[in-house]
Amino acid sequence: MSFKITIQPSGHTFPAAADDSILEGALAHGLLLPYSCRNGACGVCKGRILAGNVDYGEYQDTTLTHAEKAAGMALFCCAKPLSDLVIESHEVSRAQEIPVKMLPCRVEKMQKVADDVMVLWLKLPANERLQFLAGQYIDILQKDDKPRSFSLANAPHDDGLLELHVRHIPGGTFTEQVFTRMRERDILRIKGPLGTFFLREDNDRPIIFVASGTGFAPVKAIIEHALKIGFQREMHFYWGVRKVSDLYMLDKIGEWEKLGIRFTPVVSDEAWHGRTGFVHDAVLQDFSDLSAYAVYACGAPVMVQAAHRDFSAQRGLQDDAFFSDMFTFAPKQ
Repeated sequence: MSFKITIQPSGHTFPAAADDSILEGALAHGLLLPYSCRNGACGVCKGRILAGNVDYGEYQDTTLTHAEKAAGMALFCCAKPLSDLVIESHEVSRAQEIPVKMLPCRVEKMQKVADDVMVLWLKLPANERLQFLAGQYIDILQKDDKPRSFSLANAPHDDGLLELHVRHIPGGTFTEQVFTRMRERDILRIKGPLGTFFLREDNDRPIIFVASGTGFAPVKAIIEHALKIGFQREMHFYWGVRKVSDLYMLDKIGEWEKLGIRFTPVVSDEAWHGRTGFVHDAVLQDFSDLSAYAVYACGAPVMVQAAHRDFSAQRGLQDDAFFSDMFTFAPKQ
């Protein structure tokens, strides 16, 4: 059974299954309500039930008092609909509205997906969740006080674990640790979410994603979020790598292609059956006019800078339609 939930004052609506919390239903349909712990302990998701009935679920009495319940308040991470609902809640629409946290986490799983790429899945404490927009990044906090920045590769609706794609940089303190000494169940400290590289859902332009190397990670998060919310845009994904073996998670990309994402891998340092050269040149070859498009570029600074320069000068891309995140070996500012 599914119920219709209406959020005020925005007027946004979404369906929620009877066994899903109000927050889970909202996140599944791309509507970001404030939240943190997702287990009834912190109170960040507290809002008002204006019409309808809910099962309040399990929560801490100090977080939602009897007086608050009598006044119509509920914790949306715990409350489940028993009927159609009208609720009152703020909606998060900008990165600046999401609180930045410092949290411990545990390395839950590690998987080497390419010669020099390790995927880490990090688990937060049971009473914590990290609220973020698809495409944002976190800092790994090190004892030398120099944070290492990594994009989140999972979408917000799939936040049970945080997914990072780490490229091995010879001599890099943290990446050497990941590839030689790190083990599952190791403890790390993180800070986030950070950054302004995320999907602009109110922009109706068709989208071209351009990534180099592990710039794939935030693009993955954005595409998975877009597909989850039924984002109706033409979407192209160009991924530039040095070697064919650098292309990983191709089975997942194949699933995206079946759903309409147009994928173009570009290999720079090897001969193969597909496109070769620089990834942004492949976009220039395929599009004579980018004035009606939005471009999301992520990866090496030389690629991002060349894409911005050439797409604007040669193909008419508008400055306000170019969004980027440059991967450097120093903390992001």
